[in-house]
Amino acid sequence: MNPSSNAQPKIAEMYPGIYQPTSLAEGEGGPDLPMQPLNTLLGFDLETYQVPLDHLLPSKKIMDGTMSTRKYKQVVSSIHEIGLIEPLSVIQPDPKKSEFLLLDGHLRVLALKELGMETAPCLMAKDDETFSYNHRINRLSTVQEHYMLRRAIDRGVSRERLARAFNVNLSSINRRINLLEGICPEAIDLLQDKQFTPDVTRILRNMKAARQVEAVELMVASNTITVAHAEALLKATPPEQRADLKPAERDKTSPIEQIVKLEKEMSQVQTQYKDAEQNYGSDLLNLVVAKGYAWD
Repeated sequence: MNPSSNAQPKIAEMYPGIYQPTSLAEGEGGPDLPMQPLNTLLGFDLETYQVPLDHLLPSKKIMDGTMSTRKYKQVVSSIHEIGLIEPLSVIQPDPKKSEFLLLDGHLRVLALKELGMETAPCLMAKDDETFSYNHRINRLSTVQEHYMLRRAIDRGVSRERLARAFNVNLSSINRRINLLEGICPEAIDLLQDKQFTPDVTRILRNMKAARQVEAVELMVASNTITVAHAEALLKATPPEQRADLKPAERDKTSPIEQIVKLEKEMSQVQTQYKDAEQNYGSDLLNLVVAKGYAWD
């Protein structure tokens, strides 16, 4: 099945000619695409097509209230700010018709329609799979998201634009950018592939390095990397292992006063020692007599 071979004037390849085995064989250069038969079955055509949104048929029902959710608003903001990154997944059930079944990307279709778009880039699936391909993808972890934001800023993207793309306020972006400040490398390694809110590391900063590692190990072992768990561990942290508590201030007395106090204590100890030495003989005799009397 090749949509480009059908009589569909409205369906156009986004990058026509990008897959040209003939030109590659002649040594004209181009993308590094396989020339021999593949050992694995491709799930999609190698070309990407622009398909009118009116020709897309949903494969599942959109729940009421979806357009008011935070996730949907983030999708709209992201497409409006930087465009559609991931093409839709579609299949053409009947080559004789111009309709395409939407396998994945229902929220993106709603967002594109809201933004006034008429077409969308689509990947043509070879099989009508019953699952969404996105469900087989590992989601971006919180630490990886932090690295992604840092890299975007290093490349000149402003924090304000990132906030608009994610549909969050600027303070939320700043928390994600400064996610790992004050966190020891060992704790970061434990959190590499985990999902958690930035407030978790904010609490971990109040602990010293060794306690941070211990706290993260406990949260990972129980699979509850949450703010409530982190706060409970912080409260159970001894004062000497906390970084947010100042050490107790020492008694700011002068050296002369300390010497006088020490002399008084030594004098009292010496007096008690002499009393014990004088009474040692009589006390021992009394104990011996009392012991003999007790045994009789």
